[in-house]
Amino acid sequence: MFNMKRFLIIVLIAVVPVFAGAVDLTGTAHVNVTSDTAATAKKMAFDEARRQIIVDVLSPYSDSSALRSAVANEKNAVLTNLVESSGISGERLSDTTYSANIKMTVNRIAAKNWLLEQGVQNWLRVEDDNGDKFVMVATLQDKFADWGQIRRVAMGAGIDLETESINGNQIAFRVLAEKRGALTLALRENGWRYQDRDGLLHIFK
Repeated sequence: MFNMKRFLIIVLIAVVPVFAGAVDLTGTAHVNVTSDTAATAKKMAFDEARRQIIVDVLSPYSDSSALRSAVANEKNAVLTNLVESSGISGERLSDTTYSANIKMTVNRIAAKNWLLEQGVQNWLRVEDDNGDKFVMVATLQDKFADWGQIRRVAMGAGIDLETESINGNQIAFRVLAEKRGALTLALRENGWRYQDRDGLLHIFK
């Protein structure tokens, strides 16, 4: 356990998301951290870089205020699971200081699921926007609970729901046609029924 009185941390973060083709949630943090040992400084640098990168790369796709609050209150171990890869360049160490350029890529599906669990409004897509799509119409008994369950079921199956319209207790989505089988199976296992009608897939309880 390091001595908090000896703790000094300076973190300068510059994260630039990459938007070429499919969403690439990649950012680089430039960190310079001083603590009682270089090992402690390195761990702190990665924790701080991870939090800032997650905030910066997900902010364009979510409610940034709610996102910052969720990240600030989340455990390091949970946030670590959102990162699919990382790399280091320009690394420098002394007895008490660690500096480097830390690059991390956030996993889209893991991030989408986490945002959903935290109740953070978001527009992050987990699939590339290509391929044939079909329209699914959900009839909700309880708008909040049923809509939340549908989203959780879809995200658990790694499927993105593109909201097309909302009319009373019905919500229409567009879904990739190739995901139809997986989605209907997942919904059925969670108590939903479905029926093809008027060229649309209707789901209901």
